[in-house]
Amino acid sequence: MSSDETRPNIVFVITDQQRFDTVAALGHGHVDTPNLDRLVREGTAFTATYVTAPSCSPSRASLFTGVYPHSLGVLRNEERWRHSWVETLADSGYRCVNVGKMHTHPWETPLGFHERTVVENKDRDHPSVPFFHDQLDKAFWIRGETKPTRTTYRERADYRERLGAFEWELDEDMHPDVFVGGNAVWWLDTYPGDEPFFLQIGFPGPHPPYDPVPRHLDAYRDRDMPRPLRSDEDLAAQPEALGRLRREHQEVDHDAVVHLPEPTAEQSLRQRRHYHANVTMIDEQLGLLVDALERRGVLEDTVIVFTSDHGDCLGDHGHSQKWTMYEGSVRVPAVVWGPGRVQAGRRVDGLTSMMDLGPTVLELAEIAPPAWMEARSLLPALRGEEWSGRELVFSEHARDHILKGTELMTMVRDARWKLVEFVDSEEGQLFDLAADPGEAVDLWDSPSAEPAAAKRRLRREVARWRAHSALHTADMHRDHR
Repeated sequence: MSSDETRPNIVFVITDQQRFDTVAALGHGHVDTPNLDRLVREGTAFTATYVTAPSCSPSRASLFTGVYPHSLGVLRNEERWRHSWVETLADSGYRCVNVGKMHTHPWETPLGFHERTVVENKDRDHPSVPFFHDQLDKAFWIRGETKPTRTTYRERADYRERLGAFEWELDEDMHPDVFVGGNAVWWLDTYPGDEPFFLQIGFPGPHPPYDPVPRHLDAYRDRDMPRPLRSDEDLAAQPEALGRLRREHQEVDHDAVVHLPEPTAEQSLRQRRHYHANVTMIDEQLGLLVDALERRGVLEDTVIVFTSDHGDCLGDHGHSQKWTMYEGSVRVPAVVWGPGRVQAGRRVDGLTSMMDLGPTVLELAEIAPPAWMEARSLLPALRGEEWSGRELVFSEHARDHILKGTELMTMVRDARWKLVEFVDSEEGQLFDLAADPGEAVDLWDSPSAEPAAAKRRLRREVARWRAHSALHTADMHRDHR
């Protein structure tokens, strides 16, 4: 039987738009992440983790329900989701708190949280975004200051050539990531209860605008960075839906990013330096959270989970931000740390779905996940048991306001091959990731026997997955009528 004495506190950190290749301890030395590196050394890292949708709300809704976006009906941002497994945690005796971004709709939907300090996207200054003043907006208003957004950045003479990369010029404590981290630390330092807690912290960065504070940017000003993966052949071979997406970004400055068809090497380098400096900013906040847990006297009784809702292409394949199935967009970091509960120093390379962290949290809290969940607990891997991962991972995106060239884009990948299909087109993408990890050569139309066989097999897998998914989740719909 579970008891508060045996159940850990759980701190679940989710960044926004952080690529998989942004943790130094996992082989990516172009970024400074000393606190994440500690979690990797002392915990378990999943190196092949894929989101179920390459945008905020579908990915997060899938994570917090344990089912795919199509099962829940949340296929794009600003679609309503009405329940989450946080409700189960709360009912079992956990104090459930959210600080930062969840990207629910409506913005302040409880979803099981006893408290929410909602801080959403850095830049919501666009007529198509529903009106909402979050807690950071209110803090700016009280100070009599103007929050930086695309509206203010457009006043800069160099706006169009910065690719969304700007230096934060206001007080550091008003930066969204510092504000969120500071509020989470404040809660840990002041909450008087002694029941186990679930603290979900949603950092708005490194989502654009790419806006690190000066002292974090200083370390990156002259640093070399991996260059965007792109070629003329790559761009020419892309399906029309992705070509239309590139043109959409070139025509609209989404999130203060003016996306140029042919950025200079220096522009791309500056964008990546700012992005990675923002990652380091968040890493510092992670260290302050660990310090607060130690001050509270609960660090040894806490499990920390770290991941992101999707990645950022940063110019790879000519694309801005997410909304594609390229590795930079759909593959994210995932690290779990917990003394005595999580094996230290383990690196798991098997395929993982990011939503698998949901039932993992429930089982850490000694709660059996419902049978209708499509996510699979990672607890065996955390305990050091033999664990090979999933045979296949899936991702999907549909009815989007920005990916307008298709009604539905679906990805499936196995240990070697990745296939992307569009429901309304005979075009698609097929990559041999073993031979071509940079996804430079699309084999969709290859006449060779091996890619042709992989294409047939993976298209059948997509059809089977959707059918099995509908059957598997039927009880969920009955439970939540």
